[in-house]
Amino acid sequence: MAVVYEKTKGLTDVELHYCPGCNHGIIQKLVAEVLEEMGMLDTAIAVCPVGCSVFAYKYFSVDTLQAAHGRAPAVATGIKRCRPTQPVFTYQGDGDLASIGTGEIVHAAMRGEKFTTIFINNAIYGMTGGQMAPTTLIGQKTTTSQGGRTAEQAGMPIRMAEMLATLDGCVYAERVCVADIPNINKAKRAIKKAFEKQMNNEGFTFIEVLSTCPTNWGMTPIQAVQWMKDNMIPYYPLGVIKEKAMEV
Repeated sequence: MAVVYEKTKGLTDVELHYCPGCNHGIIQKLVAEVLEEMGMLDTAIAVCPVGCSVFAYKYFSVDTLQAAHGRAPAVATGIKRCRPTQPVFTYQGDGDLASIGTGEIVHAAMRGEKFTTIFINNAIYGMTGGQMAPTTLIGQKTTTSQGGRTAEQAGMPIRMAEMLATLDGCVYAERVCVADIPNINKAKRAIKKAFEKQMNNEGFTFIEVLSTCPTNWGMTPIQAVQWMKDNMIPYYPLGVIKEKAMEV
């Protein structure tokens, strides 16, 4: 009998702990599929810090290191410089990367460190109780902005892909989502391109994935997907933010 679908060998058989409707499972599946299809499962090294993806070392079938909150880019820098021929990636959330780890990711991108970052933007702190994140939208209610975020008090939400794209060391930055099949396919292509550019030694590559957080948003999974489409995508537009041609 013909095999129509087979689970990627890039993921273990450990049951995921993510909430119903959370997009982490889909995104990690795409990363794992790309690594398998590119023949890199035996050599890839993942760095995951504190956040909802804290147990990712149980899920990816690759060598994985756990970094302190926000410090994954620093750890990945050390690994990639010691193992320059191996694929290295960080998998980080917005509270981790865009808040406590802002300095780490900015300087890694500025230096053009040759690893890939998969950045999950769900506009909130997921694991720690739903506090306001640097990516929380204006008017969005969280446990620490119960009247809704205001620009006067907290400033405007930060667009990480656009900010990092201004740095010369960043050769590729794209924003995607996994809200439906067409977008899932686009996201996988973007992740693959990021790894290809890394393995060509072109520089730092960055994929931002818009994601849902039904639990902390107080919505059903279906409502959360629609809210993301209606509210997040207009402020965080999808598409290639920067793609630098490879120097010959």
